[in-house]
Amino acid sequence: MSDQMFDTVLVANRGEIAVRVIRTLRGMGIRSVAVYSDADVDAAHVHEADTAVHIGPADATHSYLSIPAILDAVRRTGAQAVHPGYGFLSENVEFARACAAAGVAFIGPPAGAIDAMGDKIRAKATVSSAGVPVVPGTSGGGLADADIAEAAAEVGYPVLLKPSAGGGGKGMRLVESPEGLADAVESARREARAAFGDDTLLLERFVTTPRHIEIQVLADAHGHVIHLGERECSLQRRHQKIIEEAPSVLLDEQTRARMGSAAVEAARAVGYVGAGTVEFIVSSKDPGEFFFMEMNTRLQVEHPVTELVTGLDLVEWQVRIAAGEPLTLPQEDVRLEGHAIEARVYAEEPSRGFVPTGGTVLAVTEPEGPGVRVDSWMRRGAVIGSHYDPMLAKVIAWGPDRVAALHRLDRALADTAVLGVTSNVAFLRALLADEEVRAGRLDTELVDRRLASLTESTVPTDFFVAAALDRLLGLQPAGPVVDPWDVPDGWRLGARGGVTFRLRAGGAESVVRVEGTPADAVVSVDGAEPEAVSARRVDGEPGGVELRYGGELLRYRRAEAPDGDVWLARAGRCLAVGERPNLLATHADSAEAGPVTSPMPGTVLVVKAAEGDVVAAGTPLLVVEAMKMEHTITAPVAGVVSELRVQTGQQVALDEPLAVVTPEEQTE
Repeated sequence: MSDQMFDTVLVANRGEIAVRVIRTLRGMGIRSVAVYSDADVDAAHVHEADTAVHIGPADATHSYLSIPAILDAVRRTGAQAVHPGYGFLSENVEFARACAAAGVAFIGPPAGAIDAMGDKIRAKATVSSAGVPVVPGTSGGGLADADIAEAAAEVGYPVLLKPSAGGGGKGMRLVESPEGLADAVESARREARAAFGDDTLLLERFVTTPRHIEIQVLADAHGHVIHLGERECSLQRRHQKIIEEAPSVLLDEQTRARMGSAAVEAARAVGYVGAGTVEFIVSSKDPGEFFFMEMNTRLQVEHPVTELVTGLDLVEWQVRIAAGEPLTLPQEDVRLEGHAIEARVYAEEPSRGFVPTGGTVLAVTEPEGPGVRVDSWMRRGAVIGSHYDPMLAKVIAWGPDRVAALHRLDRALADTAVLGVTSNVAFLRALLADEEVRAGRLDTELVDRRLASLTESTVPTDFFVAAALDRLLGLQPAGPVVDPWDVPDGWRLGARGGVTFRLRAGGAESVVRVEGTPADAVVSVDGAEPEAVSARRVDGEPGGVELRYGGELLRYRRAEAPDGDVWLARAGRCLAVGERPNLLATHADSAEAGPVTSPMPGTVLVVKAAEGDVVAAGTPLLVVEAMKMEHTITAPVAGVVSELRVQTGQQVALDEPLAVVTPEEQTE
């Protein structure tokens, strides 16, 4: 280790990336400093670090995005360097300059490189001059709406609108025809302003059946630049990656070398130093033709797959390079061994358009085993709110080949459970099992095409049975249920010795009748033929329920929520099962009245309608923002906006009523 190596490094981030960076710092013998907002007082990264500093309220603008607050924490702790992670200030050129002005090392590229690559318009011009192929589209900044319309007509539809100042899918819009352009521009500008403080847009030709391939580069301050191969990131939802792998099945050695060389030249063109990623778009129909999309001047979320196939710790190399050490690995010594695949676990509901969810983590189980890695910030008591990105963890698997890696990742996801929060784990397993994915026939539109089959929301019957037996275990663990007055409100007793549970889970409802003791019972679901069943509680953290039903021995992890719902998890599926609510509704909440509810916890960004407005089905009524992503709420039926219950800036909960649209015939 160099004599110039840092003694103390501040990690200017949160969540799993902060935890991941801190663990490498610990391995290097470097003191770590965490920062935290009001929302993260008890977060995992706070406990992992050697010391932690409070930097402000939950609102990221006044905490994780506050340059003065971060630099004040640097001064208070004596940190010699700052690792920005990804997101937040990681690609903020003013932050990099402020660190330099304060005499603090920024563990990332020089401000000039961030500046050159942070503006996608300038970046395309820069790399194009270096001989790197770029996607046809606009090349100038500051385009007015009319200029964008003219450019779209010239490039030809479909086109892709992209914010010039940022990435992560925020503000990105695919426009299929001229009729949809104006609304897309308005929404993209608004979302870009909220996420990046800049609503400048650029426009590109949309490559059909595109694949997203990116090249990892490392560059030191002594002129050495190498690449570490590619990552395939084509499996996306809402323009955000969910599954990434290395290497890509699409590329042969010759194409890999060409793309790697182009990535190295792109990095050299801006004097890059540190770890960075050059992203390319490739047509599935012509893998030999690739176009530069952008360069991410930071560590990528998906960096673990590169680490697993190369054996390198990219965070360690970031730190060493920032401390002035030269790269000691020549390009010819870079070897890609085996195959690695990563799945991003999000707090979201895939069957409802991937809207963010939230809640308090009641218990968490993460997989272990050969070839399995988990980067996570989950711990019991963690609160998932609407202030930050909803990613909970990354589950990564390595295998000697792609088939082995896929199998290991599927088993790892089956062993993953975050009880208390709805997540996308079951969806990820369904995606990995898709025949096109297993065959490696990927593109960025695959998830959209197959969404219906991937988001099957039917609740397995055994979850209802397990919940009923779990309730029974809690009531009378030693004998049959015989006293109707001992049964909580909402459950309806049948004949003597039996109990009927009216349950709901995942939008479904079921009536489960149980007779006998938990150890020896007969169960009937929704009037079906009775079946033998037995159950017992399993100790541990989290606890569990073991069920013998339908000829199988089924094991569930369980946790009970404060509202009385029981969360059960099995094989990657995690559901809250509770008492069925009263189905009688007021006129304002009846289906005939066309209720409009919030599909996620968030903030009302725009109110587009007023009480008394006559609207058609599908008319935009409100825009709700969660995690810097916009979601337009539309009228469910044609009619009159009879009630408007929220206003701009108001915080709303999942499924909270926002408005009521009354069909016209009911108003006459």
